[in-house]
Formats: sequence, C-alpha cells, structure tokens
Amino acid sequence: MAENKINNTRRLTETAIMIAVATVLSYFAPFTAPMGGSITLFSQVPIVIIGYRYGFKWGAFTGMLHGILQMLLQGLGNFAYVKGFAAYLILIFFDYVLAFMMLGIGGSLFKKAIKYQTVALAFGAAVASLLRFLCHFISGVTIWGEYADGWKSVWVYSLGYNGFYMLFEGIITVVGVIVLSLILDFNKPNLRKRKAVAESSEDNEAASDTNK
Repeated sequence: MAENKINNTRRLTETAIMIAVATVLSYFAPFTAPMGGSITLFSQVPIVIIGYRYGFKWGAFTGMLHGILQMLLQGLGNFAYVKGFAAYLILIFFDYVLAFMMLGIGGSLFKKAIKYQTVALAFGAAVASLLRFLCHFISGVTIWGEYADGWKSVWVYSLGYNGFYMLFEGIITVVGVIVLSLILDFNKPNLRKRKAVAESSEDNEAASDTNK
C-alpha cells in the first residue's frame, strides 16, 4: 500500500512538472509558418515522455489536461473567429483536447512492441505528431475553411497550413526524445542516467560471477 502511494505520488508529481514544462516551452516559438502556426522548441516532448512512462490511459489524460491548459492560456481568442455551437465543439476538441491527447497516446504506442527505448520513443513521437496533425487538419477543413480564399480547395488549404508547421514540430519532437532517451532511462521508476544504469548492471553481473 505504501509503495503504491509513493508510485502514485511520483506519477502525479512528474505529470504536473511535465505539463508545466510543456506549457512554458510552448511560449518559445522562434518561428511562425508563412501561413500561420507556431513552431515551438520541444513543447511536445514532455507529454510524449509521460505517455511512454505511464501508458495509454495516463498519457491520454495528461495530453487532455495539457490541451485544456493550452486552450485557456493561448487559445481563447480563437473563439472570436468561429460561430455556432458545433464550431465551438470542433475548435475545443480537434484543436486542443483531442489534438494534445494524441501526444500522450502516441508516446505509449511502441513501448511494449519495441524493446529499444530510443526507437520506441522516436516512432511514438512521429506517430503522435501525425495524429495531432490529423486533428488540426479536420478542424481546418470544417471550421477554418472560410480562410481558404485563393486555394483550389479547403482540403489543400488545411493540408498546407497544418502540414507545414506540424512537420517541423514533429521533427523537433523526434530529435528531442532521441537525445533525452540516450541520456535517461525512462523505463526506471526513478529517472537515472543510461550510463549509470549500464554500469550498475555490469557491477551486478560481475558480483554474480564472483559469487559463482
């Protein structure tokens, strides 16, 4: 019971910290795509990592909380550009709640299928970014189509708008998780350096051989 309480406390603490870090990083957007859409500095990485560490459900929950926070802090102004209850729902879910849930879900997808942490996280980050793009793409087609003047179709407009900045967001996220996964072991309850874990394993093996 006590161990479970400690684990739950650790998970809640980590989640709160990661959401806070992701929120702060979302404000560091050194580049804005020509059509719109900010390219941030690794803001997706913390949510992907939480999904990898704690699984599908907790990753989805964490992503949802982050999405709601993003909407409240940075997205409320967007409601002035759409009209109608249905449009509000699409904006809430496909631009924020579901979109950011995909980050936590994507992070969890390959943990069991791929034993190598770096590869699993890289694939997870790529899929998470793709799933988030699809959410924004649907939003672009349904409620932002009136801004597609000059484009052959609203589908091409949404693909161009969301595809451009999400491509770079995805690349940055993949690079971020790869670098971190080479340094830290995210499979351990307490985050430890990969080198330290490897040395500890070698020491245990040496001790075992000596005892034989």
